[in-house]
Amino acid sequence: MSTKYGASDEQEPPHAPTSTPASAPAPGTLMVDLSQDRVGEFRGEWCGKWSLRPVGGGVEWTVDPQDVRPAEPIERLRAELACANRRSRGELL
Repeated sequence: MSTKYGASDEQEPPHAPTSTPASAPAPGTLMVDLSQDRVGEFRGEWCGKWSLRPVGGGVEWTVDPQDVRPAEPIERLRAELACANRRSRGELL
Protein backbone atom coordinates (compact mmCIF):
# COMPACT_ATOMS: atom_id res chain seq x y z
CA MET A 1 0.00 0.00 0.00
CA SER A 2 1.41 3.36 -1.00
CA THR A 3 1.47 6.27 1.46
CA LYS A 4 2.38 9.93 1.37
CA TYR A 5 6.08 9.24 2.21
CA GLY A 6 6.80 6.17 0.12
CA ALA A 7 5.78 2.64 -0.73
CA SER A 8 5.66 1.32 2.84
CA ASP A 9 3.59 2.31 5.87
CA GLU A 10 6.71 1.82 8.06
CA GLN A 11 8.88 4.39 6.29
CA GLU A 12 9.44 7.67 8.16
CA PRO A 13 9.02 11.10 6.58
CA PRO A 14 12.21 12.56 5.04
CA HIS A 15 12.58 15.21 7.78
CA ALA A 16 12.56 12.71 10.68
CA PRO A 17 15.80 12.57 12.70
CA THR A 18 17.92 9.47 12.16
CA SER A 19 18.92 9.25 15.83
CA THR A 20 17.76 10.75 19.07
CA PRO A 21 20.19 13.05 20.87
CA ALA A 22 21.69 11.76 24.10
CA SER A 23 19.97 13.01 27.21
CA ALA A 24 22.16 15.06 29.50
CA PRO A 25 23.31 13.39 32.73
CA ALA A 26 22.98 14.97 36.16
CA PRO A 27 25.55 17.67 36.97
CA GLY A 28 28.61 16.16 38.66
CA THR A 29 28.33 12.83 36.83
CA LEU A 30 31.76 11.58 35.77
CA MET A 31 31.99 11.13 32.01
CA VAL A 32 34.75 10.03 29.61
CA ASP A 33 35.53 12.36 26.72
CA LEU A 34 36.44 9.88 23.99
CA SER A 35 37.88 12.57 21.70
CA GLN A 36 40.53 13.54 24.30
CA ASP A 37 40.60 10.36 26.44
CA ARG A 38 39.86 12.43 29.58
CA VAL A 39 37.52 11.95 32.52
CA GLY A 40 35.55 14.98 33.59
CA GLU A 41 32.53 16.03 35.62
CA PHE A 42 29.46 16.94 33.59
CA ARG A 43 28.64 20.61 34.24
CA GLY A 44 25.86 21.41 31.78
CA GLU A 45 24.72 21.76 28.20
CA TRP A 46 24.90 24.81 25.97
CA CYS A 47 24.10 25.09 22.26
CA GLY A 48 24.17 21.33 21.76
CA LYS A 49 27.59 20.89 23.40
CA TRP A 50 28.28 19.40 26.82
CA SER A 51 30.59 21.10 29.28
CA LEU A 52 32.99 18.97 31.33
CA ARG A 53 35.61 19.99 33.86
CA PRO A 54 38.48 18.07 35.43
CA VAL A 55 37.70 16.15 38.61
CA GLY A 56 38.52 18.42 41.53
CA GLY A 57 38.17 21.62 39.50
CA GLY A 58 39.90 23.37 36.68
CA VAL A 59 39.16 24.80 33.26
CA GLU A 60 36.03 23.45 31.61
CA TRP A 61 36.01 22.14 28.06
CA THR A 62 33.20 21.43 25.63
CA VAL A 63 32.53 18.21 23.80
CA ASP A 64 29.93 16.81 21.44
CA PRO A 65 27.50 14.51 23.30
CA GLN A 66 28.20 11.63 20.89
CA ASP A 67 31.89 11.73 21.95
CA VAL A 68 31.08 11.11 25.64
CA ARG A 69 30.14 8.06 27.66
CA PRO A 70 29.63 7.44 31.40
CA ALA A 71 32.82 6.59 33.27
CA GLU A 72 33.32 2.99 34.34
CA PRO A 73 33.92 2.37 38.08
CA ILE A 74 37.70 1.94 37.54
CA GLU A 75 37.87 5.20 35.56
CA ARG A 76 36.00 7.06 38.33
CA LEU A 77 38.37 5.60 40.92
CA ARG A 78 41.48 6.62 38.92
CA ALA A 79 40.20 10.18 38.40
CA GLU A 80 39.27 10.61 42.08
CA LEU A 81 42.59 9.12 43.23
CA ALA A 82 44.55 11.43 40.92
CA CYS A 83 42.63 14.38 42.40
CA ALA A 84 43.38 13.23 45.96
CA ASN A 85 47.08 12.86 45.10
CA ARG A 86 47.23 16.38 43.62
CA ARG A 87 45.50 17.73 46.72
CA SER A 88 47.98 15.96 49.05
CA ARG A 89 50.91 17.45 47.11
CA GLY A 90 49.42 20.92 47.51
CA GLU A 91 48.60 21.31 43.83
CA LEU A 92 44.87 21.74 44.60
CA LEU A 93 43.25 23.68 47.38
